[in-house]
This record gives sequence, structure tokens and C-alpha cells, in this order.
Amino acid sequence: MLLAETGLDPLLHNLITIERELLVFAAFWFVIGLLDEFAIDCAWIWLRLTGRARTTRLPAGYGSAPLARPVAVFVPAFQEADVIATTIRHMITTWQQSAVRFYIGCYSNDAATLTAAMDAARRDPRVRLVVHGAKGPTTKADCLNRLYNALEDDEVRTGVTYHGVILQDAEDMVHPAALQAIDAALCHHDFVQLPVRPALQSGSRWIGGHYADEFTEAHAKALVVRSALGAAIPAAGVGCGFSREALGRLSAESSAANRFGPFAADCLTEDYELGIVLSQEGRGSVFLRLRDAAGNLVATSSYFPAELSAAVRQKTRWIHGIAFQAWDRMGWSARPVEIWMALRDRKGPLTALVLFAAYVLLLIDSTLLAARRYGWIDGEDLSPALQAMLALSTAGFVWRALSRALVTGREYGAIEGLLAVLRIPISNIISIMAGRRALTSYVASLAGRRVVWDKTAHSGHPALARMQSMNLRAASDEASA
Repeated sequence: MLLAETGLDPLLHNLITIERELLVFAAFWFVIGLLDEFAIDCAWIWLRLTGRARTTRLPAGYGSAPLARPVAVFVPAFQEADVIATTIRHMITTWQQSAVRFYIGCYSNDAATLTAAMDAARRDPRVRLVVHGAKGPTTKADCLNRLYNALEDDEVRTGVTYHGVILQDAEDMVHPAALQAIDAALCHHDFVQLPVRPALQSGSRWIGGHYADEFTEAHAKALVVRSALGAAIPAAGVGCGFSREALGRLSAESSAANRFGPFAADCLTEDYELGIVLSQEGRGSVFLRLRDAAGNLVATSSYFPAELSAAVRQKTRWIHGIAFQAWDRMGWSARPVEIWMALRDRKGPLTALVLFAAYVLLLIDSTLLAARRYGWIDGEDLSPALQAMLALSTAGFVWRALSRALVTGREYGAIEGLLAVLRIPISNIISIMAGRRALTSYVASLAGRRVVWDKTAHSGHPALARMQSMNLRAASDEASA
């Protein structure tokens, strides 16, 4: 039975038209995106083959040496009572150098976080609790500016000038070698970024696990290529250090514009912008990939959101800040490599739209496939150009899946490498939802809505999981002895 005999002629005809339009739209942008990723992969392979992308292995004991000059660590915290104490205890135990100072930013209307921080810090004089005068949440950048103002006050009061400032979040687990590595690199650069290594959560292998896949690809390949090409490096907001001189220069510029600190308080991704700015001026930036003597990556670890709503909310902030705000605030560079990297950074909304179109296309094709099976409609031939784009898209997807499996498997093991491929649809769904939410949020900000710290709540901490694992191993060894 043909289409005209079914009574569904208008509906199926419209579906065929929509299918063809979506197919052309999705296939075209898939090819563009895959060519972009393939260029990064080819550059990374070339860097590996020429020895320019090797991860440096540190000698045993690296990280325990005294610091030549004082370094400050900024930790902004709002509604982090469940994790801030663990973070402080782990940080002051891991980084025992006397020249480091820990500035913990809290809010007067968040007594639980302040109490937990005070309990963890009361025995260590290196910890400085700073209470923000405004009621939280303001923005993360605003809290960082308050910490910076406290640092300036301490410098005036003590006569001691800091060498650099390191940023960490309230839920982070730091690496023993990270402090010394960042401090050494700040002797030559104004901005230093170490990798971020999301910690796996047994209760969230899919949503929480997809962060491991994305950060491993970004920090094992994309940022390595970016650094080698001399492009600006974005700061991740954790595991990153800035020279005191560079922050002072930015602070002076902000004061002239009636702002109060080097961090953009009205920006959702102040860390991203700060990294880009400092990469393009002064002594520039460097991305460091290091491994300790045991082969562990020198990186910041933390638990990322384990629930869908929290993951969408977090990625909404990233897309809003990087794709929309950064476009407004920073514009575009004239350098081709910077244009390329800015397009990569700001493609989030377009990616969400293309992925949404692709999933709608799957639903339509399922309907049309059933219609063709029952003989309600005849099959239609695709144009050679569309066939070529679909072939490239298919080959590119296989390449991307294999690439993600290899890099994730190398860092987390073969099982996680396989799961990385299976988690791709999860990553896509989160991107679609976050892209829509980011656009809505951006439009609301254009209408005058105040930008606030749409932060993610944290309850678990990888340092606790590591301690429990060590205790169980020790108990097992005792029992076997």
C-alpha cells in the first residue's frame, strides 16, 4: 500500500521533509565538528611521535622541598559544610611547607561552613579564615576578590610579599607535588595550569563517570595541543596558579574601573577568562602534565556531580560563562589559532542544537522505517553529497569513540575505557539540557537578572574514600600477618 492510500499522506510527507532538512543540518555540522576534533587528534599524535607531548616523570620525594617565597592558596566556600573540613585537613597535611598560607573564604550567613572550617583549621596557624561581608551567594569571583583583599591587607601588615596564588575548590583533593610544581613554574610564567582528574564514584558510574571521559580528553590532548601551538590556555579554576605580580596588575586595572580585585565578579567563569587574559600578556602561560615517582598524575581530584540535575546545572554555568559571556566580554582575537580555539570553547550552544536535531532525527527515522516496512511509503535515494557527509560522520564517530576509549582507559583502566564509549549518550543528553538552560539564563541576564553563584552542592570527598581504602588494606595486611 502506497503513501496516498494510507490516509497518513500529509503527516508522513511532512516527516519526510523534516527528516531531510534535519539530516542535512546535522550531517553538515557533525562533519565540521569531527574535522575539528580530528585536527586536534592529528596534532596530538604528531606531538607524541616527535616527543613534544611527553608527560614528565618527577623524582621520588618531589614536593616536600621548602618554598623559596610565600605562596597563597585561595579556597572559596559557600554551603560546603559537608566537605570543607576534609579539604582543609587534607590540604594542610599534604602541603606542609611553612611558607604556604591557606585563605578560606566563607560567608556570614553560612554558619555551618564557617564552623566546619574553623574546626579543621584551629590547630594550624597557616590557615586564614576570611568572612565575606555580603550575604552569600554572591559569585565565586566576588569571593575570590575578598580573599585577594585579605591577602593585600596581610602583605601591608606583615611586610611579606607573596610569590603566587593557587586556586582550589572546597571539595578538592590536592596532589603532594602540585604546590612545588606550580611554584617553580611561576618563576617563568604568569599562569600555570595542572590537569583535573575527576575521581570515580561507585554510585555514579554514568553521570559522574562522564566527567572523567571529558576531562581526560581535554587535559591529556586538547590542552597539550593548545599549549604547543602557543594558544591561550583557559584556567580550570582548580589546580592553577597565578603570579602575584600579574594579579596585582589586573587588580590595579580593575580599581581604575571601580571594581575591587583581579577576578571578574560579574562573570560566571572568571577562571576561564583570567587564564585567557594572562596567556596573552606578560610572561604567558604553561600547561603542565607531570607524574610522580609512582606514576600517578599530578592533578587535582574531586567528585563531580552524581545526579542529572546537578550535572546540568554545573554545565549550564560553564556554557553560559564561556560561550555567551566570554563572547560579549572578550570578543575575538585576530590570530587564526586563537580564533580556532575560541570557536572550540564557544561551540557549546551549537553542539547542543546539533545533538538535539540528531536525536529528533532518530525518532523520525524510526517512524519512517516502520512506514517503509509496511509499504506505506517508498524509500528515497540520498544525494551523493549527503551520502558522503553521512559516511564521514559515521567514520568520525567511530574514530572519536575509539579515541575517548583509549585516553580514558589509559588513565582509569580498560573497563572505564569501554564505559567511556557507552557514556557518550549520557554526555550528549546533559549537553543538550545544559545548552537550552544556558541560553535561557543568558537571555534573562540580558533582561537585567543578577548573576549569582549557581554552585554545585558536594557531600562526598575522594580523600575520605582513599583513607578508608588505606585503612581496609592495612586491616587486611594485619589479618593476613
